[in-house]
Amino acid sequence: MYDFSKRVVDIIGVILGLIILLPIYLMVALAIKLDSVGPILADTPMRVGKNGKLFRMYKFRSMIANAHDILRTDPKFKSLYEEYKRSNFKLTKDPRITMVGKFIRKYSLDELPQLVNVLKGEMSLVGPRAYYPDELDQQQKNFPESQKFVKIILSGKPGVTGLWQVTGRSEIDFEKRVRMDAIYVSKKSIFHDLWIILKTFPAVISGKGAV
Repeated sequence: MYDFSKRVVDIIGVILGLIILLPIYLMVALAIKLDSVGPILADTPMRVGKNGKLFRMYKFRSMIANAHDILRTDPKFKSLYEEYKRSNFKLTKDPRITMVGKFIRKYSLDELPQLVNVLKGEMSLVGPRAYYPDELDQQQKNFPESQKFVKIILSGKPGVTGLWQVTGRSEIDFEKRVRMDAIYVSKKSIFHDLWIILKTFPAVISGKGAV
């Protein structure tokens, strides 16, 4: 019943979201095109989904074109990439972020296209974070105790929002994040999902913890 109820909530939420947020989608897309050269959607690599299956996550582009590959392959960004790995795969000052990108990342507007992933069944409105494969591998090496939690979170669909997002967002390190996500996945409560969705709005509006 939980999986069925969760899917019903996802579909209703996506339909309402796409209707209500359509003007914002259009404004963000226009702002991105006027601000910098490159596609409207981010050209990011695949993410790890349920049961380890890879999928393409849709996001508005908040960085320069090919930002993901440039960080990993361009010698000019070697020191930045090392800092990126040391900082739990987050950078507080990232020169790749565009002017419009700073704004849409702060208020999570770059995440809006993920509603399409939810409609396709690759994601849920609420769930664990979806990691890059290399990030997931490296973080488990950095935090060996996290491996048992990762196994649990990969049994569920990743979410547009989740427990860790409404309690700290990027300020929470990997080990604490996967522990929280494992607790969420194990709980399987539609009322908990609705509580997280309600908590998401003030978290997003405040912009606290976003990078």
